[in-house]
Amino acid sequence: MSLRLIRSCSISCLRRPDIYRRALFHSTGSSNSTFLRFIATRNMSVFNASRLIGKTVLITGASSGIGAATAILFAKGGSNVILTARRADVLQKVADECTAAHKAAGMQYGGKFVTVQLDVSDKSQINGFLEKIPADLREVDILVNNAGYVVGVDKVGDLSMDNVEGMFSTNVFGLIALTQLLVKGVYLNLRLQLLLSFVDFKKRKTGHVINLGSIAGREAYAGGSIYCATKHAVNAFTGALMRELVDTPIRVTEIQPGMVETEFSVTRFRGDKSAADKVYEGLQPLVAEDIAEEIVWAASRPPHVNLAEVFVLPVNQASATLNYRAPRL
Repeated sequence: MSLRLIRSCSISCLRRPDIYRRALFHSTGSSNSTFLRFIATRNMSVFNASRLIGKTVLITGASSGIGAATAILFAKGGSNVILTARRADVLQKVADECTAAHKAAGMQYGGKFVTVQLDVSDKSQINGFLEKIPADLREVDILVNNAGYVVGVDKVGDLSMDNVEGMFSTNVFGLIALTQLLVKGVYLNLRLQLLLSFVDFKKRKTGHVINLGSIAGREAYAGGSIYCATKHAVNAFTGALMRELVDTPIRVTEIQPGMVETEFSVTRFRGDKSAADKVYEGLQPLVAEDIAEEIVWAASRPPHVNLAEVFVLPVNQASATLNYRAPRL
């Protein structure tokens, strides 16, 4: 049984346990006896979704794309999800999809889905954020810092400083502020001290910070100076955070996707859908669900296992600027 099939089965079991059983049955030949003995020895499933049951997950940028797909997959795994985004009107639709996914999975635990309007670039909104969360969901277990965007492909000299400040405020400063709030409650005033004691990862000796980085945080490219700078900052911050928390049980993960087809590119090209579509012509890019699976996979690992970096590319991409596109027939 190949690693690819094992992992395919493991992801599928969140949606269709019968797929996992059939795949395992059809793969059980004599050549697989060692694999089956290993499974029995470890007494584990290939994707132990039980570790997600009842966990409370906070996701930023959950109104669409990777954030929405991640919320839905955590719902299937039996988690509670706090969905946040700037667009409050769209969040409720995603919350409804979470409810439907949780029900379809037959989960008896978790299943609490709340929406909170949050613009992570606005300091005042982060300062008052915890008060908006229902009391029974304030013990957050997993933070997914997904909010982020890029606008334009302008080169240095033609950059809009408003766009520069906007990208840094959301992609970097907002991520740092929210992470600080959960890792160790930054007590802004006495009134919030009690609230913060519930989310303080250090005090509770538990927690997982999952930051959405990018291939742009590993390799710079022309026309992406500011976005690359923000994602390099995320990479550096995440690496430093992991080292600072090495004496704690708190896990820190960075997911680094390559080409992912979402409305992200439409935003980059200022609403020009045709320009965004050309980015992916001739190859099969990743989709939001691919990255959601990696996030949930990382979160579901045993407490002593930390996936520090997960670098994910479509098969026809090798770097930020090197890819293969099938010729037109």
